[in-house]
Amino acid sequence: MAIKTKPYPATLNIDYPAKLNRWTTLFRLILALPIIAIFAILTATGGGEYTNEAGQQMVQSGGGIVAGLFLATVLMILFRRRYPRWWFDFNLELNRFSTRVGAYALLLTDTYPSTVEKQSVHLDIEYPDVKTDLKRWMPLVKWFLAIPHYVVLLILSAGVIFATILAWFAILFTGRYPKDLFDFVVGVNRWGLRVMAYAFLLTTDQYPPFSLK
Repeated sequence: MAIKTKPYPATLNIDYPAKLNRWTTLFRLILALPIIAIFAILTATGGGEYTNEAGQQMVQSGGGIVAGLFLATVLMILFRRRYPRWWFDFNLELNRFSTRVGAYALLLTDTYPSTVEKQSVHLDIEYPDVKTDLKRWMPLVKWFLAIPHYVVLLILSAGVIFATILAWFAILFTGRYPKDLFDFVVGVNRWGLRVMAYAFLLTTDQYPPFSLK
């Protein structure tokens, strides 16, 4: 009898499109610029100097909303054994939005990214029970333990770029995204999500598998 293994607590699936629009594919980089700019503004870091009403030079710095939530979550788990649900919900929706933007830019869908609807991108992360699912000290070392994944993902990212270029030509001539290339690009994004959930969203202590599936 086959032993059923519990799925990783961060999952990503993207619906395979039967047909893609040649014209929107041809100009995809241009069409994606507005939504990419919105995402960049949402997650941008701040920094520099400004002058207050008294004419004094003030220093303004920021680590970005993503970095800020990461550091805050580390401290909450470490000292309070809590992961505020609204922090988790924000991280989840932000990652869903970023994945929709990425899917559109990588030609995986013709549907312009929504800031609300899931569309063809199905991303889910399990909300952790901190006291039973997460070890207090693990957030201090997860980013380091995930280094092998960074190396592999860096190499795979080069493959994603190459696959997207091939897919771009294939769509222009046939209107279809080659299924094997599609599965590879989605698989790399799925792998990256698991690493993100483990090392930076801190939603699980389960080490990510080295797998595209």
